[in-house]
Amino acid sequence: MAEAQLQQFLDKVRQLNAFVALSEADPCLREELRDCAHHDQVVALARRCGFEIGRRWGEPPPAETLSDRPAVNAAAGLSAAPISLDAPHSLLAGSCPPPGEERSEVLFQTPLLRLERIHSCSYGSPDGFWYEQPEEEWVLLLQGSAGLRFEDQDCDLQLRPGDSLAIRAGRRHRVTRTDPAPGTIWLALFWRTA
Repeated sequence: MAEAQLQQFLDKVRQLNAFVALSEADPCLREELRDCAHHDQVVALARRCGFEIGRRWGEPPPAETLSDRPAVNAAAGLSAAPISLDAPHSLLAGSCPPPGEERSEVLFQTPLLRLERIHSCSYGSPDGFWYEQPEEEWVLLLQGSAGLRFEDQDCDLQLRPGDSLAIRAGRRHRVTRTDPAPGTIWLALFWRTA
């Protein structure tokens, strides 16, 4: 077995284990998994939760995508070249950051708004840290799951793929958890109000 194939196999096993752990922790997901009638349905359900378990032995990895490019730290004021509008890019493909970290990439930016792709892996905001940005924010969870806490609420919001929410400027919030590899992927739109 070539090293690349071994690594592909081990990555698939890690994703399967993470998918199993998530299904054991989430009764609704466990019920959906139980109701799957065949392999393709299980693969589709896992993909919806952010896990890629369907790649067959020996299949080449997907071609380089936007998310394979060097990470950009938007908080530090760095910007990325905008995405190409004439070529397709997958927002779901690409390497996962190391556990406990997240990567932000600016996909598109104008003087009025900024669109970011955020990839988190087993990440939570540091103890005592709250986001309190001057911009409005709309986020959409594309892959995986996450917990989000607002300072003015007593419990976490649990987000799954397809969930979105708006966060008004200045509202203190924090990430309480994101999934292990292949991680949680967010699409975040920021803008300032007049």
